[in-house]
Amino acid sequence: MAERLDGTVALVTGASSGIGAATALELSGLGASVALVARRSERLEELATKIRGQGGRALVLPADITDDPQAREVVERAAAELGRLDTLVNNAGVMLLGPVQDAPLTEWQRMININVLGLLYCTHAALPHLLDAVSTSPRRVADLVNISSVAGRTVRSGSAAYNATKHAVGAFSEALRQEVTTRYLRVSVVEPGAVDTELAGHNRPEILAGLTERFAHQERMEATDIAETISFIVTRPRRVAVNEVLVRPTEQEG
Repeated sequence: MAERLDGTVALVTGASSGIGAATALELSGLGASVALVARRSERLEELATKIRGQGGRALVLPADITDDPQAREVVERAAAELGRLDTLVNNAGVMLLGPVQDAPLTEWQRMININVLGLLYCTHAALPHLLDAVSTSPRRVADLVNISSVAGRTVRSGSAAYNATKHAVGAFSEALRQEVTTRYLRVSVVEPGAVDTELAGHNRPEILAGLTERFAHQERMEATDIAETISFIVTRPRRVAVNEVLVRPTEQEG
């Protein structure tokens, strides 16, 4: 049976749109106070207004988490201003595809900075608070959910650097899980397939055209589908840890 999250605090990165925004709404609906982190402050304010209008509690924390001091600051502010930190959802990410040959190195650097370093920075800052939450919460458990991708499990030509970043997320998550699982900090990886969000829109026009053609006749998942997957993970009883979830649109083959 799903547990309510009343009295808990969740921090969601990449909360300005897509899976992050949907997850913040989902967790708020279950009773959690939510800290909203992204660079686009106006989007965060809009989401916070919606959450508050539904009776929830939201804290807007604009930041660039690829900068370690900023990542640490938002974690510390969330814990201080909302009173604790029980759940971290590392959702911020970018997908920039294309062949290795002649690839713009700035794209690789951007993916490594957001998909890997941003996740590492937020996790490192949050760990003491999450472990403390285990002992101070009636639920006696805390959750760290890292959003990877089907690209973290399978490899496709034309997505080498993106594959590398998402495989890194999986490896880091599993190693950390082994470190903290006996302390009741649950570490989970969610690996979505194609989701109807802004993610693909950051690609160069020729790459975007290929992606559009690839999924033109397939029904993609909605951001709420992944948000509901995350809520399932974090509302399990203390005795249950859902460590990895691969979720694809029904029609997606690879």
